[in-house]
Amino acid sequence: MHGLTLALRMNPGIRSAPRTTPGTNPEIASRPSWSVYKRVIAQSRSCWPHLFGIALLSLVSMPLALLSPLPLKVAVDSVIGHQPVPQTLQKLVPSFSPMMAGLAVAICLLLFIAVLSNMQGLFTWWLQSYTGEKLVWDFRSDLLSYVQRLSMTYHDTKGAIDTAYRIQHDAPSLQYIAIQGLIPLVTASFTLIGMLVVCARLDRSLALIALCITPVLFALTRSCGKLVRSRSVKVRELDSSAMSVIYEVLGSIRVIKAFGQESREHNRFLNHSASRISGQMQLSILQATFNVLIGLTISVGTAAVMYTGVHHVQSGVLTTGELLMVMAYIAQMYEPLRLLSTKTTDLQSWLTSVDRAFVLLDEAPEVEEPRGAKLILRAHGEIEFRNVSFCYGGRSHGLNNISFHVPSGSRVGIVGATGAGKSTLLALLNRFYDPDSGSVLLDGQDVRGYRIADLRRQYSIVLQESLLFATTITENIAYAKPDATQAEIYAAAKAANAHEFILALPEGYETKVGERGCRLSGGERQRISLARAFLRDSPILILDEPTSSVDVATEAAIMDATESLMTGRTTFLIAHRLSTLKNCDIILRLCDGELLRLEEQPAEILVGH
Repeated sequence: MHGLTLALRMNPGIRSAPRTTPGTNPEIASRPSWSVYKRVIAQSRSCWPHLFGIALLSLVSMPLALLSPLPLKVAVDSVIGHQPVPQTLQKLVPSFSPMMAGLAVAICLLLFIAVLSNMQGLFTWWLQSYTGEKLVWDFRSDLLSYVQRLSMTYHDTKGAIDTAYRIQHDAPSLQYIAIQGLIPLVTASFTLIGMLVVCARLDRSLALIALCITPVLFALTRSCGKLVRSRSVKVRELDSSAMSVIYEVLGSIRVIKAFGQESREHNRFLNHSASRISGQMQLSILQATFNVLIGLTISVGTAAVMYTGVHHVQSGVLTTGELLMVMAYIAQMYEPLRLLSTKTTDLQSWLTSVDRAFVLLDEAPEVEEPRGAKLILRAHGEIEFRNVSFCYGGRSHGLNNISFHVPSGSRVGIVGATGAGKSTLLALLNRFYDPDSGSVLLDGQDVRGYRIADLRRQYSIVLQESLLFATTITENIAYAKPDATQAEIYAAAKAANAHEFILALPEGYETKVGERGCRLSGGERQRISLARAFLRDSPILILDEPTSSVDVATEAAIMDATESLMTGRTTFLIAHRLSTLKNCDIILRLCDGELLRLEEQPAEILVGH
C-alpha cells in the first residue's frame, strides 16, 4: 500500500508487537525497589486523602486486636478459675454472683469487639474499593494520554499490543502496591510493636523468645524477593507475548480464514501459552516454597513460646488465662511478621508490573513542542523543503537531501515506487517525525516552531484505507470538528456525495458503521472520510490514493467530490493513475529517498510510474 497509511499509524487495526524473549528488560529487575515505591507514592497523589483514611481505619484494627484475647482471659481466669475480674473491668461487674457476672462481661466484651471489628472492616473495604478503582482509572488515563503524545518512531518500533497490555494489565498493580502492600506493611509494623509491648508486660522472656525468629524471616524474605522479582519480569513478558497472538488472530481473521490457517494460529497460541504457564508455575512454586519456610519458621517460634510458657504456668509465673492470652498475642504478633514476609514477595511481583507501566512514562517523545511555540490559526499553505534528510532508526531508507517549493494553493502530485519516500515526505510535513537535517517550512516558518496541535489542524487527510471508528456516521464525520452542528455535518456529507446513501441506511446518520467501518462498502467509507475532510476545512489537503480501491463508478463520484475539496487549498496527492494527476501543478518524482525530478507541467511520461 502506498501513501501515508503506514506513516500516520492511524489504522485502528491490530499491529503486531515486536517479539519478546525473557530477560529483554533487565533494567526492570535490577531497579531498586525504593525508587519504584517513590514513583507509586507520587503517582497516587490524587488519592492521598483516601489512602490516609484507609491507613487510619487499618490502625483502628490494632487496639481491637489487642482487646480480642481479653474476653478469653476473663472467661478462663475469672469464670472457670474463680479469680477476680481484672481491675479495669470491675466497674462493669455487678455485685451479685461474680462468676455469672464475669461470664456476662466476657460475652459482652466479645460481642462489642466483634461489632467494632466488622464495622471497621466494612468501612475499610468500601474505601479500599473506591480508592483502588480511582487509582487505576487515573493511572491508565495518564498512560494513554502520554502514549498518544509519543512520536511515531516509538509506535513503529514498539507496536500496539505490548503497550496495550501494559496499560490494561500492568497498571492495576499500582492499587495493589498502595492499598494491599504499603498500607498493610505499615499497619502490620505498628501491630507488631503493640503486640510485642503487651507480651513483654505479661512475660518478657516469652516476648524475646518470640522475636528470635525475625532474623531468619528477614533473610528468607530478602533472598526470595530478588528471585521473585526476576521471575516476574519473565512471566509478564511471556504473558504479553501470548496476548499478542490473540490480538493478531482477531485483527487478521480474514487472512487466516482465506489461507485456512486456523489450526496453525491455534497451535501458535498454545505454544506461547505453554511457555507462560511454565514460567508462572515456576514462580508459584518459588512463592509456595517460601511460604512453607515462613510457616515452619513461625511454627518453631510458636512451639518455643508454648514450651517455655507451660513451664512458667507450672512455676506460677503465669496463670492459665494469662498463658492463653500470651499465646493469642504471640499468634497475632506472628501474623504481622508473616504478612511482612509474604507481602514482600507479592510486592516484588507487583513492582515488576507497575514498573513496566512506568517505562511508558519514561519514554522521551522525539517530537517535542518548544517553549514559546508560535500560534497559527490558519495557514496560507506555502510549503518548502530545504535540504531535508531523514532516516528511520536502524534502517537505511528515508529521504536524502530533498528540496522543493510549493506555492500556496498549488496541487502537488507525488509519484514513486513503494519505499521511495512518499509517506516519509508527508509525515515530516505533518511533523510526525523531525528531519535529521534540513528544514520543513510552512508559510516561511520552520514547522518545529509552531504549536503541534495548531500545526496539525492545518491539514486534512484522506487515506487510501478509510479509517472509521465503531460508532455512528455522525460521530465519524464530526471527528474532524467535535463541536460541529448537525447542519454543518449534513453540508459536509453533501459536498462529499455521501448524503444520499447515508439517508438510505436504516438509521440514517445514526447508523453505527461497525469496527473499522466493516458495515459499509469501501466507496461509502471513503466518502465519509471525504466528508470529514470537508468539515475540517483545513488549508492544506493530503490525499493518499483515495480512489485506488474502488470501482470506476465510485471513483467518478469520489473524484468529483475531491475536485471540489481541492479548490482553494494546497493539495498533496499520491496516486499512480494519469487521470488523477493530470490537473496537478507540480509533480514530485521520488526514487529511493531522492527527488529525481520536479515538474511544473506534467506530461504523458507519467504513465507507468
